[in-house]
Amino acid sequence: MSNAQCLFCRIVAGEIPATKVAENADCLAFRDIGPQAPTHVLVIPKRHVGSLDALSDGALGAALLAMARDVARAEGIAADGYRVVTNTGANGGQSVAHLHFHVLGGRKLTWPPG
Repeated sequence: MSNAQCLFCRIVAGEIPATKVAENADCLAFRDIGPQAPTHVLVIPKRHVGSLDALSDGALGAALLAMARDVARAEGIAADGYRVVTNTGANGGQSVAHLHFHVLGGRKLTWPPG
């Protein structure tokens, strides 16, 4: 299931180019176009899920987190540490209404984030 108006659904459909990092039947990982760290990759479900709050499939959630871990390992940031974050809703900073996890690393990350 996809949403024709959704930016990330359009990336999954191949209508908008993205630099893919990893892909399987359920998930896609690609580089963020406005990176906030030396490594900044987005991991998304291939089917439209509006946010973490809308996620009802635990297996899909596990697959997304496993891909985030695998991306961190493949990008060489796992040994030094990395961050996986998702924003939910307007006050949470979600800018695209499609569930996505940011995998950030390659430098010391500070806390709180903002």
